[in-house]
Amino acid sequence: MAKYVYPAIFHPNEDDGSITVTVPDLPGCITEGKDLADAIFMAEDAVSMWLWYTEDHHEPIPAPTQPPVVTAPEFVNYVYGDTDAYRRKNDSRAVKKTLSIPSWLNARAEQAGVNFSQVLQEALKERLGVQ
Repeated sequence: MAKYVYPAIFHPNEDDGSITVTVPDLPGCITEGKDLADAIFMAEDAVSMWLWYTEDHHEPIPAPTQPPVVTAPEFVNYVYGDTDAYRRKNDSRAVKKTLSIPSWLNARAEQAGVNFSQVLQEALKERLGVQ
């Protein structure tokens, strides 16, 4: 769960102006954008998704290699991946947790109409320093 940077190959498609992006260090990590801005966005999303899956399955994360040499019109650019941000954006499934608190605290919280799930989420985010 971290931030990563990988070199990516951008291949402009002369037919329609779209750009195909491959990330050689991440097998099968290929995407496409309708223009350069979209291709960069899609590449960052694809890298983050690839790494998120790999982290969640406890597989080794490949180290980035040196940028490959390409010929025009292809070019190489670094692509950023943030699995924490990707996870927050795309994996908001609720997970049931069982926990214990003192009875007196439970009674006071219930009287005050406290939403236990919301309080726990806020406390965990604050403790972990995440948004």
